[in-house]
Amino acid sequence: MYSLNVRDHFMIAHSFQGEVFGPAQRLHGATYVVDATFRRRELDADGLVVDIGRASELLRYILAGMNYRNLDDDPAFRGKNTTTEFLAREIFERIARAARTGDLGAGARGLASICVTLRESHVAWGSYEGSL
Repeated sequence: MYSLNVRDHFMIAHSFQGEVFGPAQRLHGATYVVDATFRRRELDADGLVVDIGRASELLRYILAGMNYRNLDDDPAFRGKNTTTEFLAREIFERIARAARTGDLGAGARGLASICVTLRESHVAWGSYEGSL
């Protein structure tokens, strides 16, 4: 299996609902380093997993919609705990949609899976991986 990874980051504010979150129930900030890993069994006709430039631009575009925002105010996330794991899935879904519609280039149609990892710190991170 071949893979290609692109990385970016974004900063958000949010709060959580539920006693399990302790002090994180209050509004707090998070800075995430985001890795998007694209996998496929065989390289495309150009010898690529996916175009690295397009993948980088797409990730930057997706993260820009959340960067420097309070996710509690975003109607798309109303009533949801925007945990690291939840956000990894949300970013995956947005990247996968672009891959399926051709916005990531024709070669992206051959992708087997995408894994999105959000790193909160050097000791804590969460991921979501799904097939295409």
